Amino acid sequence: MNRTPYAPSASRRRFLALSGGAAATGLLAAAGCSAPDDGTSTAKAGDAAAGPRTLTRIGLDYPFTQLPLYSTLVKLSTAAAKKKNVSVLTTSDASNADTQATNLTTWVSQKVPAIVSFPMVFEATEAVAKAALDAGLIWVTYGGTLEHQSADIQFSFLKGGTLLGEAAATWANEQLGGKGKVAFLTDSTIQLGRERTKGMIDAFTKHAPGVDVVAREQAIDPDTGLSKTRAVLAKHPDLNIVLGVTDAAAYGGYKALQQTGRKSTDAKTFVGGQDGAAPSLVAIKQGTFYRASAALAPQDIANAVVDVPLAVAAGKANAGAQVPITLVQHGDTARIDALLAQNS
Repeated sequence: MNRTPYAPSASRRRFLALSGGAAATGLLAAAGCSAPDDGTSTAKAGDAAAGPRTLTRIGLDYPFTQLPLYSTLVKLSTAAAKKKNVSVLTTSDASNADTQATNLTTWVSQKVPAIVSFPMVFEATEAVAKAALDAGLIWVTYGGTLEHQSADIQFSFLKGGTLLGEAAATWANEQLGGKGKVAFLTDSTIQLGRERTKGMIDAFTKHAPGVDVVAREQAIDPDTGLSKTRAVLAKHPDLNIVLGVTDAAAYGGYKALQQTGRKSTDAKTFVGGQDGAAPSLVAIKQGTFYRASAALAPQDIANAVVDVPLAVAAGKANAGAQVPITLVQHGDTARIDALLAQNS
């Protein structure tokens, strides 16, 4: 795929229009309905003071179905929910903001009692989230924070980028004498991407100021990472370092370097990303020049998808979650194997 799955300007405008309609649809549905059909109370689910209520269904809206995490997250969340007598519904947004707006509108009108959503266009999703809360539903924002929400799930965004940037800078100073060329694969569209990007770039440039920054390219998926890195290599064939805001993008950069003749064990090359995606973890374990990932444990994320809305339903204040992140490098075999087992 040659474009980022986040919405371009035209799609963003359409999404804003659709999500405005979502608010109206949700409010009309709420006005014509009694309690949600799973037995939750008629009080606003986003209000912790409303008291405990039973929750038996959670809607997981993760739009970026092309990322390796998607299928893993659905599988693990479903299993975690089953242990607590909760079922998980999913959307199929196919990385399309308009489709996401339509699917969320449908869930609000159907009064799905709890929605965990990773918004593609955060400011537009405010209307949908408000409609959900006004309809007495629980809204959990995944990957950031909205004004209208019951709680959120975050992943130490800035810390992840900082861990990766520091590791790459240390390597550059030790292996390249503090010289060389670096390309950053970034994201500027959402809170998660902006904070990861800032942590990554700030940490690297602070600790390895002698390395030339030759590119900062928007890329979160493998295909875009591949194409953008190939374009950089056409101008800078001696590129040493590629750091990605996601492992998916960085893995595309890794393949681009290989396709242009770089040996997978090249001692003067460093690729790193963020998330802990399985292909990247395998490459790290094998001792290739894919050297690091600021990794999340999929099971931790899946547990949060289930536990946070349940905590809101139980009336817990400050029910949100901050999923921990750790740096994984070659030699961290036990940690890599544990993460790969969760991804299997």
